[in-house]
Order: sequence, then structure tokens, then C-alpha cells
Amino acid sequence: MQLTRLELYKRVCDRPLSKVAPELGISGTVLAAICKQYGVPYPGSGYWTRKSLGLAAELPTLAEASDETIEITPSTPKPRRKRTPEEIAARKTRRAAKPDRPAHHPLLFGVEEHFRKTRDVKDGEFLRPYKRILPDLISSEAALVRALSIANDLYLALHKQGYRVHIAQVADDLHRIHIKEQEVERKDRKYGRYHSGNIWAPDRPTVFYIDAVPIGLALTEMTERVSMRYLNGEYHREDSRLIRSAKPWQLTHSWTAEQDMPSGRFRVVAYSPKGGVDWSVSWQETQQETLGKLIPRIVETVKGIKDNLQRLMTAADEAEARRKKQREEEWERYLRQEDARKTAQALADSREQLAEIIDRWGRAMTVERFFADAEERLKHASDERRHRLEERLTLAKAMMGGVDPLDFIESWVAPEERHRSKYA
Repeated sequence: MQLTRLELYKRVCDRPLSKVAPELGISGTVLAAICKQYGVPYPGSGYWTRKSLGLAAELPTLAEASDETIEITPSTPKPRRKRTPEEIAARKTRRAAKPDRPAHHPLLFGVEEHFRKTRDVKDGEFLRPYKRILPDLISSEAALVRALSIANDLYLALHKQGYRVHIAQVADDLHRIHIKEQEVERKDRKYGRYHSGNIWAPDRPTVFYIDAVPIGLALTEMTERVSMRYLNGEYHREDSRLIRSAKPWQLTHSWTAEQDMPSGRFRVVAYSPKGGVDWSVSWQETQQETLGKLIPRIVETVKGIKDNLQRLMTAADEAEARRKKQREEEWERYLRQEDARKTAQALADSREQLAEIIDRWGRAMTVERFFADAEERLKHASDERRHRLEERLTLAKAMMGGVDPLDFIESWVAPEERHRSKYA
């Protein structure tokens, strides 16, 4: 197709390049290159936006030049050659021969940085990151990279079996159990400063589901009981280079104490995060067998535990239902007893108030007779004395108040007004 510069200019100014190019059998990129080659300006995307909104927009001006003819050749896509079965098979073979790239479980993306943003920890203590919604990993700083590697291998092995490892949601009502950190369980605990250090734990458990059965996962670095020597204001391992290279005179005023320190060896704990289900199983590595070799055994064990866990969960739900029913029955008995007590108390209070009203009425009648007798006697008194005592008698009556029996009975509160029984 042949167009002059002016004709091409009119076309690209009338519609966007993406609309004009298909009519010429070329792409918008090729059309833009042709316009640039022959000095044909075209409006940008802002022009068409303003025009669609009904706003004023200026077109670029076509510079004066020879109105030469532009040859535009439509591009024809080359037909794609169909691969032969031999080529397809060879391609699959080459693809299978490539080594798999190391995969990373999505739950562990970026968590190393969060674990290293930790509160101050002494040498020989586990990390205590500020972030609390993290995978359930307990590790010292020296062993963090290895802990993440073990967790990654374990999570990927479970993912390969179709189990998605994730952090439990709040609505799931799942809870993390206490994870013991001692490699060899002892009666006493000597971790941290003054042997009372707290170990960080995430707020939510790390879990995966086998059908509808939740299973919690925790990876913790274990502690070992070691001998520590106090030197220059700090405790150091007895087998450390600093202590072994110290001179005898430097150790004159030092002493030793035992303490639980991170060992660099790990333990995996699988447990039931559902309340009321007491089930857990653990695997720990030794100096002879690493935890990575135990991962296939861990996966097979948790796969076979589903039925047993389901029975335990059902039993726990039934026990919880019985406890709930028992609590409701106890609460109902309490409410009935409390209602009966309040009813009896209301009756007793009303009787006591009525007896008090009757007693007050008796005293009021005595006062009334007193005032009546005083008024009668006042009639026979002298004028001067009567005038003086009448005023005092009025003040005395006002001080004593009314003696109307209806006022007394109106202040009485009946038992039903004090408490109305719900079970009558």
C-alpha cells in the first residue's frame, strides 16, 4: 500500500495507531517507526484521553517537506513448523535431565529477616523476634539458617503429599502446646539468666490438615546441660577456646556452674492443636543421625495417624459436650436456688418492713394523742401563755411529721414488688 506523508498524517491524527495499523496490515510498533522515519508526527495517548473526555487537545503540526510516497508492506507471519514426535520426545528428555532447582516453601519467604529482628539476647539464648505471627521455629542465631533449611525440607515434603502447611487462623480455635527444649529431660531447668529464661513462641500454631484433622508442627533447637565458667564478668563454656587458652592465674577467682545451652541439634514435634486432645509425637536428631534423614519417616507417621486422631477428636468433642451440658445443668440449679433465696428474702423483708410500719404507726398514734391532749389543755391556759405555746405546738407538729396511716402503708413494698420469681 502506498500513502503520501499528508495522507498518513491525516490517518494517524484521525484515530490511534492501534486502530490504524491493523488496516495497513502491520503492528502499531511498525507504524510508529514508519512515522518517525518519514517525519510524520502523531498524537500521543494523552490526546486521545482528553478527546474522549470532551476536552480541548492540540494536534502536532506536520512539518513542511516533500510529499513523497511511502510504501507500506503488510507483514505476513511465518507459519510455525510443527515439531516431529522425535523432537518432542528429545525435548522432554532434555527437560527431565535438568536438575531441579532448590524450591522454597512459600511460608518461609522473608521470615529470616523477621527472626533476626529480635530483642536483646545473651550468648547461648534463643532468638526472640518482635513479630509474633511466624512459623513455629525456635532457634539460636547461630543455627537459624539450618533451622530454616530443615523446616523448608519438611514443609515441602508435606506439600508433595498434598498437605498445605500454614499458620492457623484465629477463627480455627487451634492452640500451640508447650514444647520442651531439653534434649535430655531433667527435673530441673537451667535455661537463661538466673535459670528462669523465657523462650519465645509464636502466637498461632503452624498446622496442616489431613482431610479435616488438624496437626500442629513445631521445630525447636534443643538445649544441652553444659558446664559454664565465670570469667571477667561473663559466663563462658568450659570447653570454649577462651577458657582453654586462659592461664591458671586467670582462673584463680573464677567458678563454674551448669546451664542449659542451645546444642545446635533440633527436634520436630507433631501434636494435636485441638483443645482436649492430648496427643503428640517427636523426632530428634542425634550426633549420628541428622533430622533431614528422618523427614520421610515423619511424613509417613503423620499420614498414618489420621484415624487415631479422628477418634481422639471425636472423644474430646463428646467429653466437651458432656461437660457443657453439666455446666448448663449446674447453672440452672444455681439460678433456681438463687431465685428461691431471693423470693424468701423478699418475703422476709416485706414482713419486717410491715412490722416496722405498724410499730411506727403505734408511736405516731401516741404522738397524736399527746398533741390532742396538749391542744385541749391549751384552751384553758391564759391568753398570753396560749399565744406563746400555740406557736411552739405548731413547730413540734411540723417536726414530728404526718401521722396519716395511708402514708405509712403507701411506703410498704410487697414481696412481688421486691422480686418476681421466674420459676413460679
